[in-house]
Amino acid sequence: MHIDLSGRTALVTGSTQGIGLAIAADLAAAGAHVIVNGRGAASVESAVAELRGHVPDATIEGVPADLATAEGAAVVRSAFPDLDILVNNLGIYGSTPALEISDEEWLRYFEVNVLSAARLMREYLPGMTSRGWGRVISIASDSAVVIPEEMIHYGMTKTALLAVSRGYAKAVKGTGVTVNAVIAGPTHTGGVEAFMAELVGDDLAWDDAQREFMRRHRPQSLIERLIEPEEIAHLVTYLASPLASATTGGALRVDGGYVDSILP
Repeated sequence: MHIDLSGRTALVTGSTQGIGLAIAADLAAAGAHVIVNGRGAASVESAVAELRGHVPDATIEGVPADLATAEGAAVVRSAFPDLDILVNNLGIYGSTPALEISDEEWLRYFEVNVLSAARLMREYLPGMTSRGWGRVISIASDSAVVIPEEMIHYGMTKTALLAVSRGYAKAVKGTGVTVNAVIAGPTHTGGVEAFMAELVGDDLAWDDAQREFMRRHRPQSLIERLIEPEEIAHLVTYLASPLASATTGGALRVDGGYVDSILP
């Protein structure tokens, strides 16, 4: 299977590390003009340099902006008024006991994980539909439907992101633009390593800690390991390509499988 994204411009939000960086690298390797985003100029410049080192022939730019705000979205839209591919990867997560989640925390999670994506879809979808081609992919989570008791606020936002994605897919039906969500499972990133340490301690060797985390907190996984960011990136790149022209309104799984699946 050959995926050619030459001539396509792609924005990946929250792409200075982890899943977002892996997606940016995969899209760049497929020939897309990739725009890296993060809140700080230093982290964006570092990610752009890293990507150029891995994919030297690619066109890669960066745009520092806080996309959890309308002002940040305006900065990105001004710098890049037209996109062919939008990947809503920006997100935050953390562990908080259910009865201790404050109003402010509920709102912060919604603004970062949901509103940032909805705002960018609203901004960029009209241009995509007028040109008759476009791809929007939002990175959701298995926490959208199997809500972890230690991060209900996070799970809520990922459920909402599935609804937003499905709704916008209906709004652009018949235009040549597709809108999909990717349901990612627990993924091996630096942030998740720190999160695991909170839950299982930091005195175990990595392989032992990973097994203990999956056994205690994600026992539904069929692969019984964390997912690598590149495994998610491969599906995103496919969905961003012309090969996925008949796939829209979907919630596609890269979650490691489920012992008793309740997901689509």
